[in-house]
Amino acid sequence: MKLHELRDNEGATKRRKRVGRGPGSGMGKTAGRGIKGQKSRSGVAINGYEGGQMPLYQRLPKRGFNKPNRKKFAVVNLGLIQKFIDEGKLNAKEAITEEALVASGVVRRVLDGVRVLNKGEITAKVELNVTGASAAAVEAVAKAGGSLKVTTAQAAE
Repeated sequence: MKLHELRDNEGATKRRKRVGRGPGSGMGKTAGRGIKGQKSRSGVAINGYEGGQMPLYQRLPKRGFNKPNRKKFAVVNLGLIQKFIDEGKLNAKEAITEEALVASGVVRRVLDGVRVLNKGEITAKVELNVTGASAAAVEAVAKAGGSLKVTTAQAAE
């Protein structure tokens, strides 16, 4: 195998459609846009336009609300913490903090805090210090013989 022998797999790439290149190409003259009209011109964007009729997205009532200052938590499941402990990426003998979770790669970034949820099983006796946790997660950690401390005002729900 030499460099000049390298080829893409058959059908992996598709030829670019070159329009407006003469009648022999089959896409010449009007370049597949038809004759006249708004859509034959350049600079046209008519997404959601319904020919003057009130568009569907305007006919339907507004619903819901997005809180502008809502908190965004990094979510961690107990099963994932257990997996990282088993692989030796987390030390169960030390207190597991949000910084330790980031350093081991369980979560990418803390955001407004780390919230622990009860998905999967935890068997190791761990001491967790996080921003938030579900009541079921607190119970599951306690059942395994560990403790889960919620550090800020956002208590277990």
